[in-house]
Amino acid sequence: MTALEEPILPTSVAWGLLAAFSILWVALGAWLGRRNYTAADHMLAGRNVGLALASATAMATWVTANTTMTAPQLALELGVWGMLGYSLGALGLILFAPLARRIRELMPHGFTSGDFIRLRYGTFTWRVFLGVSLIYAFGWLISMAMAGGVLINALAGIDYRVGMTVILTVCVIYTLLGGLRAVIGTDFIQTVIIIGGAAFLAWMTIDRVGFEAIHFDLMEERPELLSLLFPAAIMFLFNNLLFGVGEIFHSNVWWSRAFAFGRNVGFRAYLLGGLLWLPIPIVAGFVALATPALGINVPAADMVGPLVAAEVLGLTGAIVVFIVVFAALASSLDSLLAATSDLVTRDIYRGHIHPQASQEAQLRATKVIVVLLGLLTWLAASYRGEVPVVGSLAALLYFTGAFVASAIWPIVAGLYWRRANPQAAAWAMLLGSGLGLASYFMIGWYVAALVGAAVSLVVMVAGTWLFPRPFDWDRLARDDHDAPAGRDTPEVAT
Repeated sequence: MTALEEPILPTSVAWGLLAAFSILWVALGAWLGRRNYTAADHMLAGRNVGLALASATAMATWVTANTTMTAPQLALELGVWGMLGYSLGALGLILFAPLARRIRELMPHGFTSGDFIRLRYGTFTWRVFLGVSLIYAFGWLISMAMAGGVLINALAGIDYRVGMTVILTVCVIYTLLGGLRAVIGTDFIQTVIIIGGAAFLAWMTIDRVGFEAIHFDLMEERPELLSLLFPAAIMFLFNNLLFGVGEIFHSNVWWSRAFAFGRNVGFRAYLLGGLLWLPIPIVAGFVALATPALGINVPAADMVGPLVAAEVLGLTGAIVVFIVVFAALASSLDSLLAATSDLVTRDIYRGHIHPQASQEAQLRATKVIVVLLGLLTWLAASYRGEVPVVGSLAALLYFTGAFVASAIWPIVAGLYWRRANPQAAAWAMLLGSGLGLASYFMIGWYVAALVGAAVSLVVMVAGTWLFPRPFDWDRLARDDHDAPAGRDTPEVAT
């Protein structure tokens, strides 16, 4: 993304909005975290999150800067299939709904996705999974920090590093103070902002321009955008579907919520969250289709959303876009910081370094790790463009596609297939990631997730069919998750 020559929002207004929302999020984080006495409180919010907050945090976390900014870009470049294809990311949340219920039933005392892999598949597969999961989590953290700096710079002319530092610092502070309670509480407010802002912009665009004018000018100038047989768009649809499913199925962001939601809440929360998320890319992407009718010159495709908003609503539109983008970035960054720090604390610090760590020691470690993650993310995002893989948001996200897609089948098989082979799960992730990355560099970004998922499926099914390993499901519930982490190996059913 390149910044516009003239920012659409006055810098003084942008600083006022940044200050106001920064103070609000930090104050809420401190207030919501006042009852966090143990590591379990900090990580899982008491394991009793209700349906309203659970649905809101699932939806808000999945609304990133990519949803609010890339959906209009895809509509401008790929047409109707661009925004519809992006909306299929909702299937990741919807398909995770039964998995969330299964996870809660099998592991009522679980903490992380790593807990499940360790107990279900053993130490070797656990370590492979941690590598895959942490590579993805750190990549997503960097991409969100980069998005914060780039978007604030493009919208308001604030220096990239300054904007990136502000939003990252705010998210680190309130996550540090309140843990998952603060993340979920602020997500609820951010959900209202995102839904309301996106709907307001789409409605005003229709009101000012009109469906007939939008359709007529598209047919005259960009008829391919209305075609349902646009080859590039169809390829994008399938790749994005697998990428989204892989992102959600393996990530501790979603597993930690499955453990934190009250009993019988997870299924409904993820289903409702997915249905709430489904129209957001369509609504956000629709405004881009008004570009020909408005006669807007778009120097950077990923800024088409803010340009249309500013053209239709002037300063009011620019303010709405800025607030929605800020809320979307914060709702993802805080969730990533909390979930990744939990994974590092439980599976690296407690699992490998200090197995005897008490709840108090884990709570202290979690807070230190949040700060360290923030610092590492800031350093990596500060030097964007100097490493080819992290030169752009799209390049970074697509690079992680092979990793996340390779974890889909080991996760699903581990939850539902009693005979799933532990070594097959490990090699499914290793070979899926490796060949997916090779295809990323040799063929293109649009096949990385497809290749990773396909290779992983073949290895997982073939390995289990040839060498089945029965497993005792009750072992997951019997495990004492507050006891020192052992070097577990899968237990064969008797």
